Amino acid sequence: MTPHPDAKVCLVDDDAGVREALGWLLRTRRLVSDGYDSAEAFLADEPAWNQEPRGPCCVLLDVRMPGMSGLALFDRLQTLPWKDALPVIFLSGHADVPTAVDAVKRGAFDFCEKPFSDNALVDRVEQALAQSAAVLARRRAQRELQARLQSLTERERDVMDLVVAGLPNKLVADRLQISVRTVEVHRSRVFDKMGVKSAVELANLLRSP
Repeated sequence: MTPHPDAKVCLVDDDAGVREALGWLLRTRRLVSDGYDSAEAFLADEPAWNQEPRGPCCVLLDVRMPGMSGLALFDRLQTLPWKDALPVIFLSGHADVPTAVDAVKRGAFDFCEKPFSDNALVDRVEQALAQSAAVLARRRAQRELQARLQSLTERERDVMDLVVAGLPNKLVADRLQISVRTVEVHRSRVFDKMGVKSAVELANLLRSP
C-alpha cells in the first residue's frame, strides 16, 4: 500500500517507550504519527479529532491509562459524525482483551494485544487508513452531489425527477405542460450541472451512497 500523502496516525499511550517504538515502526512504512501521553492530551489537540480529518487518519489507543481511560476516549469519539473516518485500534494487555473485544463490537476497528506483531499491527493500521480514505472520499462525493442538486432550479428538478423515472421527453413535456423543446433545454442544463452525459448515468449518481 502506498501511503496517502496526508495520512496520519495518532498514538495515544501513557508509555513513552511504546510511543517511541510505534513511531519508529510506522516510519518504516513511511507513515506519519503524532504521540499523546494521555487521552486528555489528545482531546486538547482539537484539530486532531474535533473536525473531519483532511486526510486519512486512525488512532492507536491504549486501553488503560491514568486519568481518562482509552475506552472513555473511544466512547467520546464514537459521538462524532465522522467517526468512521477516524477508526480506532486498541492496544491492550492480556487482561484488557475482553474489554477491547467488546469495543470492537461497538465500532472499534480492531485491537492488538501486547506484545504485538510489528508487521500485523502496521498492516491493520494501513487497512484502517484505507477505510478512513474511503469514508472521506464518500463524504466529499456526497457534499459535491448536494451542491450540484442545490444548483438546480425548481423546474430543472422537476424535469430531472421525471427523466430519472424513465419518461421520454414527450411525456415529460405533457406531465409538466411545457414544450418538448423546453424539456430538452432543461434536460441539457441538468446534465451539465450534474456532470453526467445520460439519464442512466444521472440515475446511478443519484443512487450512489
